Parts: sequence; C-alpha cells; structure tokens
Amino acid sequence: MLNFSMIELVRSNGKKFDKKIRQEMVNLYRPFRYIPCFLQSPVERVRKKVKKYPVVIRFEPDSFAFGLNDVKKTKCKSLREYPSISCCSAKLSAESIEHLVKSCSHIKKVYYDRKVTALLDTAPPAINSDVLKDNGLTGEGVTIAVIDTGIHPHKDLEGRIIGFADFVKGKSDPYDDNGHGTHCAGDTAGNGSLSDGQYQGPAPDANLVGVKVLNKMGSGSLSTVIEGIEWCIQNQSEYNINILSLSLGSEAVEPAEDDPVVNAVEVAWNNGIVVCVAAGNSGSEEQTIASPGISPKVITVGAADDNNTVGRTDDAAADFSSRGPTIDGLTKPDLLTPGVNIISLRAPNSFLDKTNKAARVDENYVSLSGTSMATPICAGVAAQLLQRSSNLTPDQVKEQLMNACEDLGQSPNVQGAGYLNAANLVASKKAKV
Repeated sequence: MLNFSMIELVRSNGKKFDKKIRQEMVNLYRPFRYIPCFLQSPVERVRKKVKKYPVVIRFEPDSFAFGLNDVKKTKCKSLREYPSISCCSAKLSAESIEHLVKSCSHIKKVYYDRKVTALLDTAPPAINSDVLKDNGLTGEGVTIAVIDTGIHPHKDLEGRIIGFADFVKGKSDPYDDNGHGTHCAGDTAGNGSLSDGQYQGPAPDANLVGVKVLNKMGSGSLSTVIEGIEWCIQNQSEYNINILSLSLGSEAVEPAEDDPVVNAVEVAWNNGIVVCVAAGNSGSEEQTIASPGISPKVITVGAADDNNTVGRTDDAAADFSSRGPTIDGLTKPDLLTPGVNIISLRAPNSFLDKTNKAARVDENYVSLSGTSMATPICAGVAAQLLQRSSNLTPDQVKEQLMNACEDLGQSPNVQGAGYLNAANLVASKKAKV
C-alpha cells in the first residue's frame, strides 16, 4: 500500500496537509484489502477521479491570485474565494488535490473543511455593565456582527438589525431557524422591551449585523465560518462593523499559525475589528480551548457560574467552560463572563425552541448556558467601551477588559484574568482616553 500515489503524496508533502485530510487520503485505500492486487492500480485511478473532498486551501502570502488561478483550472465545484485571508474553499477530487500540491508552489496548506458547531451546553447585572449604562454607555453608534445561526427579528432588537448575510440558504431577510444566534444577539444587545427592561444585554442601543454561517442544527464548516468573517471584513465600512462575536468553534487540531479560522479572525483584528470568541464547552480538562479561541490576539471568553447572585463570593468558572493552555501552550481563556442560565431572546419555532420547551421564560425569552452566552456578553461590554472611546484599537480594548477583571482565585488557564467587572472600566484611569 505504501506505493499508492496518495500515500506517497502524504508521506512526501505531509506539512501541506492537516491531520484530517491526511487521514482521508489514507482511507481512500481501505476497500483495497478486498480487491485482487492486479486490479488495484486501475481501481486507484478511478477512485482518485471520483472521490471528492471538501477542502480549504490556504495560499502563501501575496500569492492568492496565482494560486486561485491554478485551482480554477481543475474545474472544481463549489469554489469560494476569500481574498482578505488568502484562502479559498472547494470540492476537489483526490486526483486534483494531488496535482495541485505537486504543481502549485503557491499553496501553503490544504485543510479538510471540517465541522464547526455552536458552543452551547445542555448576566449582565453580575458583571456590573449597568454601571456603564448609568454613565450613558449603551453601545449607541457601535455595530456588533453576530456570526452564528442568524437572528430572528425579535421585538427587543427592533430597528437595530442593520444588515444580514446568509451563507447557508442565501436569504436576504433576517431569520434564525436554530435559535442560538438570536439568543446571542440578545445577550449582547437586547433592550428588554418585552420584559420591562428586565432582560437586557450590556449594549441595548448597539446595532447588529446577523451573519448566518451555521444551519438549523447549529453546525457548519470551516469554509462557511471563514466566508462569514471575510464578508464582515469586506463590509466593515458599509455597516460600521466594530466587533465580531463568534459563539462557535471546532476542536483545535492545528497550531494557531496553521489554523485557517484563526488566520481569518486575526485578519479581522488587524483591520481594527474587536473579535470575541468562545473558549469552548469541553471543560474541565486542560488544553480544551476550541478554535479559533486558541488565537493569541483575539479575546477568548470563558463562562462563569455566578449562582444567580450579584456578589463575587460564590462565583467560579463553569464546569463546562474549556481550560487552557492552548494547543500551543498559550494561557487561555482571557477572561470570564456569565454563561450559566442566561435568559435572552427566544426565536419562535426554531430548532432550540422546539426541543427545549422547558427552558422558555415567559413568552418571549429562553434560558441557555454555555460559553456561547458568555461571549456576546463580553462583546456587549466592548461596545460600551467603544462608544466612549471609539479610537481604541482591538489590542487596547482587550487590555482594558482584562485589566477590569477580578481574580476568582483560580488558575489563569481556568479563569484567565478573572471575572469581568465592567464597573472597573469607569473607575480605572486606563479606561480614559
């Protein structure tokens, strides 16, 4: 079997393939154990032409146009281009992958277009964001892009969903057939209009852009997430996108520098967009931080369990919240915000609404837990900060948020800098510009 061409390709070009695509290439030959030796060569030729893989291809810096042109020559299916991050995605035959890797010097790495999911496990007052509201900081003039399952046009968001992009079904009007993205939108920017202000996010006057990259079941792929991030970068000026909130992730299998979604969020960061991402819900073991939360640049948010109290005495990282260090040995998460039993917006007749009826709160809200909920809460506080100091860079926003945290006495790879206390952003001289 070691003489088969795809086996040889993996052996000689291993650094150009991620772990999953290497496995897929090897698995191409599994049926051969039942095929007579004299038939294996012709069968291999057929399988290489017929077997297709969903892949993300990352090109060398400044080589996007040249590499993309080589990919186009294969006449592949479902080609998508992401020029901002020098990537593309497509469905390619094994034969085409072999040809490209051997002949195209512009390709840096080929990744299997693996699954990405919403980071949901089975509140704002606790982080004192109300102190910022009392100082007139409600996120007004700031736009948060929620990259998720979409956004249902809930009454609590009325007039503030200023943009919507759907990379699952291609629809133009806001919707959410899963419910996860709607909850996240409320976590960050719900104004509580249907609850007499009881269920509010930190930034109730912020504008929202819904970017649907996950389907009805709350799952998607690397390529759809990258496409959503790329769209935000390309439309940053049109919608005044200041913050990305990503309550999604996948298992970190590659170092951060080789991870295409990490590369995408870092390009957004370098373009002046604050990026908040979920740490993951794979605690309590070490090294469980999900991608793209392994990025050293972005704000990786873990979930705290505040036990439904405002004080800090009984607060701790939630059992499900992922722990560091990252796959690269980096200390993560960066900070904690509430992520247990968070009440936010309900998307009627969505998947989560139908399957979690017991979680409904009154008619218009639902209670969910996860680092998915903690992440947009952090994004909302970032919006409050940017309202006051719009010239802050993403690095400065991250620094100020981490400096505003309070130590819970847990390991930095459990709590990061600690539990975010937004009141410290008012008191701290570092928050003044």
